[in-house]
Amino acid sequence: MNQINLTDLENYALEFKKFSLNEGLVSQINESFDFLKEFSSDKIIYGINTGFGPMAQFKIDEDKLNQLQYNLIRSHSTGTGNILDEEYVRAVLIARVNNFLQANSGISLGVIEKIVEFLNERISPEIYEHGGVGASGDLVQLAHLALTLIGEGFVTVDGKRQLTKDVLQAKGIKPLDVKLRDGLGLMNGTSCMTGIGAVNLIYSYRLLNWSIASSAIINEVVEAFDDSFSNGLNAVKRHPGQQKVAADMRSFLSDSQLIRKREELFKDDEEMGRSEFKKKIQEYYSIRCVPQILGPVADTLDYAKNVIENELNSTNDNPIVSVEEQNVFHGGNFHGDYISLEMDKVKIVITRLTMLAERQLNFLLNSKLNDKFPAFLNLKQLGFNFGIQGLQFTATSTTAENQTLSNPMYVHSIPNNNDNQDIVSMGTNSAVMTKKVIENGFQVMAIHMIAVCQAIDLLDDTQKAQISSKTKKIYDLIRAVMPAVTDDVPQSENIKKVIEVLRTNNIEL
Repeated sequence: MNQINLTDLENYALEFKKFSLNEGLVSQINESFDFLKEFSSDKIIYGINTGFGPMAQFKIDEDKLNQLQYNLIRSHSTGTGNILDEEYVRAVLIARVNNFLQANSGISLGVIEKIVEFLNERISPEIYEHGGVGASGDLVQLAHLALTLIGEGFVTVDGKRQLTKDVLQAKGIKPLDVKLRDGLGLMNGTSCMTGIGAVNLIYSYRLLNWSIASSAIINEVVEAFDDSFSNGLNAVKRHPGQQKVAADMRSFLSDSQLIRKREELFKDDEEMGRSEFKKKIQEYYSIRCVPQILGPVADTLDYAKNVIENELNSTNDNPIVSVEEQNVFHGGNFHGDYISLEMDKVKIVITRLTMLAERQLNFLLNSKLNDKFPAFLNLKQLGFNFGIQGLQFTATSTTAENQTLSNPMYVHSIPNNNDNQDIVSMGTNSAVMTKKVIENGFQVMAIHMIAVCQAIDLLDDTQKAQISSKTKKIYDLIRAVMPAVTDDVPQSENIKKVIEVLRTNNIEL
């Protein structure tokens, strides 16, 4: 068996690391294939000498068995909608090949070698977002993957959409020769929802780190008290996510000179003599409750990571070929409920993270709330110039879309396939919607980070010199691609630049 984790997948999918096969695994794959070939020679085995789904009751003549696999691939290549970007497609390929490397699928070695060849040559099969119901696996999406392996359909190479046959011919690659149950094996699994889900998690963790960093910086620029993220407060709440977020904030702000100690207020005799305190005793929730809000996000992502990695290292097609027990087991390992549920949960917590960013943004832009900065963080003439007022509309609109998209797919089963698939997971739909929520999250976070940097610009020179070293690094990172907003000019292109910075940088906390 070949075991990979989320970091491995990130290296293969996003960093384009070469994928190599272990010779020991090759031997196991061949053994599984040979066993299935011999075992099925005088037995009825689903997907080898039968029809598929509700047509499994029909026996297929021996001379048509090979064509049956091609018929299955071609008939189910019916996807629509947007085409997945290369990083997601690569993740799907990695997920599928690693599922096969568990040596429980009975597919031919040629299938694995062809997928590895596509990965290492950076040939990206055309896989559509829409089509799978996530019950008999990602049938439609994986059919499109299989279609390209046999030299048909379309692929993308170097950003250009091309006929698969032309690409393979140019690179001297032979199409896959489908054998035994290779067609069904390729299509019948959860690898599409798992691959998308894995990339979703990679970007979700990055978003979480940006959210922790921006929250820490806001506490800093408004000179908040340190006890909201202190160990003394958070250690008594028995949630690892909350404690980690608080620890990350403490680390981030360890050399800040702007964060105030609660003891300063305790010892302030002048404040004690007032009937109404001049200094703010406690910050608004979006500033003060960051560990309690982002803690569940962290815990949810960690659990989802465990589920995704389990699925990456599982066999999730049907039937299961067991060389050890010398048997073939029919069942439903292709059902995508695990991924569907986790993607819905990730979608919800990323929306919550987005809501926090939007509220923190509003706090910075509203002078009546922060009692420190001019309205809309305006660096020029109030009334005549608008600061970053216009950016808030986009952030609010995008946050609202996320709130709507957060409705779960997990509970939206619709029977199909002549009611053979009478309860389905909608796992890929859930993963695709989560992908959209994460993309929206980066858009809101980019606008929020623009505001955070604008707030730093409004500090006096003494205060600027007192910000933490990590705050300074982030400020410089953003300012390298976007200047402070002074004059009233279009900002859409600047927002895009900041989004790219956030997506490609996994910052240190």
